[in-house]
Amino acid sequence: MKNSLLLIVVLFAVYSCQTTTTKTPSKPNVIIIFTDDQGYQDVGSYGAVGFKTPNLDQMAAEGIRLTDFYAAQAVCSASRAGLLTGCYPNRLGIHGAFMPNSPKGLNPEETTIAEMLKTEGYKTAIYGKWHLGDAPEFLPTKQGFDEYFGIPFSNDMWPYHPQQGTIFNFGPLPLYENENIIDTLTDQSNLTTQITERSIQFIQENKSEPFFLYVAHPQPHVPLFVSDKFKGKSERGLYGDVIMEIDWSVGEILKTLKQEGIDENTMVIFTSDNGPWLAYGEHSGSALPLREGKGTALEGGQREPAIIRYPGKINPGRTLQTPMMNIDILPTIAELTGAQLPAKNIDGKSVWKIWTGESNESPQEAYYFYYHVNELQGVRYKNWKMYFPHKYRTLGGREGGKGGLPADYEYLTFDEIALYDLSKDISETNNVANEHPDVVEEIKALANGMRNKLGDALTNVEGTENRAPGMIHK
Repeated sequence: MKNSLLLIVVLFAVYSCQTTTTKTPSKPNVIIIFTDDQGYQDVGSYGAVGFKTPNLDQMAAEGIRLTDFYAAQAVCSASRAGLLTGCYPNRLGIHGAFMPNSPKGLNPEETTIAEMLKTEGYKTAIYGKWHLGDAPEFLPTKQGFDEYFGIPFSNDMWPYHPQQGTIFNFGPLPLYENENIIDTLTDQSNLTTQITERSIQFIQENKSEPFFLYVAHPQPHVPLFVSDKFKGKSERGLYGDVIMEIDWSVGEILKTLKQEGIDENTMVIFTSDNGPWLAYGEHSGSALPLREGKGTALEGGQREPAIIRYPGKINPGRTLQTPMMNIDILPTIAELTGAQLPAKNIDGKSVWKIWTGESNESPQEAYYFYYHVNELQGVRYKNWKMYFPHKYRTLGGREGGKGGLPADYEYLTFDEIALYDLSKDISETNNVANEHPDVVEEIKALANGMRNKLGDALTNVEGTENRAPGMIHK
């Protein structure tokens, strides 16, 4: 009898422990950490000079590092649209960077990653920079996010812009809590810390159910701001300090996942929206050994550092060279979570099998580099990158600006088709188009197929599948 009673007590104790233990969600959590204007070289494992990123380097050691990962376009709003919808931005009618009070934004009829995961029971949040329309109908809370804390557009769109009064006439920079403005920023020094603290709180509060967290840091976009705890810490100056604080933020998020016991059920993706804004010189990053930077379809404009970590699902310590783009993230998350893809056509394709090592073949025939309103400027095909004649901006070998002031760009032109073998010429210095006419013709054929879908302003082909951005109807 005593033994029976003892057994009952033990079983009850075990049951009680099980019912009070944190419930692990059946579906994986997803975190995307998205920085602004961070260059290809601006992570330790990608060759950073003058500062260290121990947390990102550890994340790469525990996950995978992508060497040929691209932003959807080389500018803020367009790149973010590509990430969140899985579409080339020009398919959505989005180009450039939305200005404050823009009558346009990401059309609410498009499906974002957040909306896709909401149908699977996910809690969703964005902390940081939105930049897909600041009118009430375009805000994150109308695009699938349960929570929003951050700024609605770039952090330089404020009255303290160095070209305020000559080129720009910006109003105040608002700080949002969901749909309400809670502050007007005059100092951004603590914003990275605030975003990190909000992210940690969200993880802690939602650890028992699946969640999607989008951490969209406004830094290292100019103007550069860093908290006192990282000020003066790097050999690279203020820019290095800023990256070190972002690295700290990544470390705090990863540490929280471990502390809450959900580390192995969470996929974390780190990348940036486009290359460095080279005009700002010492306040910009580096895309070396790539050519050019933000605002160009050249490698330095769109090839980004990208690190993915998912313990138990993605074998660690690997470097992948297969080309990929941020439009592929949405369908990859869909495959991982069992979510249904958007009803409207998208351009991305799942790269989950590449991340897990089951394949090294891209599911895409090629990647297409549109810029401005709808100009097809380049194509990545296997190891090849080809450019059609177009104009692009450059510093022409000159140094960028100093003290937060930009230098002036000059404009050069690709007068003829240029072809580069990136496996041998990552810096795009040797045009081999004449030596490989067969490759040129293959890529031309692929480009013509895409022009028939999305058009091309350079060749006067209007898009047939382009969709309009949302507009404010007054």
